[in-house]
Amino acid sequence: MKTGELVDLLARDTTRHAAPGSTLLRALVPAGVVSAIVMLWWIGLRPDLAAALHTPRFDVKLLLNIALWFAATGLVLRLSRPVDHPGIWPAVLWVVPCALLVGVILELFIVPRGQWWSVAHGTNSTWCLRLIPALALAPLVATLWMLRRAAPARPALAGAAAGLMCSGLAGTLYALHCPDDSPLFVGIWYVLAAAIVTLAGALCGARLLRW
Repeated sequence: MKTGELVDLLARDTTRHAAPGSTLLRALVPAGVVSAIVMLWWIGLRPDLAAALHTPRFDVKLLLNIALWFAATGLVLRLSRPVDHPGIWPAVLWVVPCALLVGVILELFIVPRGQWWSVAHGTNSTWCLRLIPALALAPLVATLWMLRRAAPARPALAGAAAGLMCSGLAGTLYALHCPDDSPLFVGIWYVLAAAIVTLAGALCGARLLRW
């Protein structure tokens, strides 16, 4: 088929398709509910959650995960279209690691040098690496399903963005259980867990989203 014929066919196509945002919402809400139920049933909320909400370290940890979730959602919606440029969303996403880096630097000044590793290792490091990917699984499957119904121009990048978004969602849920609030802990273990989910999303996207 020649390019002119393809353009003519697209121009005559009057089929109405749901917007990517509404499709993603329909896919992500039930998957997010499943992850929330799994989190509450499996590990539960931290017992001092009400008090933790009034502490700066916990608030920063929670807000960073929420910010990652929403910024990556914007990137996913952008990349779900057949466009080759992600727009402003990569720049928006950079705000999250920059804010985390500031928190880590401040923590290094506050915490005595001899306690850096114990604070960074925390008490739940292995749980963090396992539970964030586990909680991200259902949302990632739902998001990849949504992207298969779209037309991403860069499948691997769209899959990676989906993984990043789902790691932000899973990190937000896990933060409600995790007793380790230090930016040093977040900067190592939450970031490693997000990297695992993002890599999984990129690999799945490269394989499943090609068209």
